[in-house]
Amino acid sequence: MHLAYPAVLASLLFCTGLYGVLARRNAILVLMSVELMLNAVNLNLVAFDVWLRDTLHAGQALTLFTIAIAAAEIGIGLAIVLAVYRNRGTSDIDRLRDSAEPRDPDDDPGDDPHDPSAGPVPTPGADEKAEATA
Repeated sequence: MHLAYPAVLASLLFCTGLYGVLARRNAILVLMSVELMLNAVNLNLVAFDVWLRDTLHAGQALTLFTIAIAAAEIGIGLAIVLAVYRNRGTSDIDRLRDSAEPRDPDDDPGDDPHDPSAGPVPTPGADEKAEATA
């Protein structure tokens, strides 16, 4: 078997997956593109294992590990995408720049002591010190 056929097919699959990762905005399609890239790597591993006539079949064993890791990655990735979709209502990557919750417009700016726009935070007991010196 010629090594060129599976290598060309794997490079086409990898380039298609790379285009999908870079051009897509939907998180699920990005995950599918990553899976396509991993399958291209698996195809290369098996093709080189057959071409080199490895007696240990290390390429095929590494392919099995890659498949197991890809299955775990897609499971965790889909769970994260579904959780983000439930919270935000979209899976568009461009709209998910921050992971913080959207700010409620009804909040006063002075309510949150960790908000830098809230101004100085009063220290407890400052009023008693001012009254004691007066």
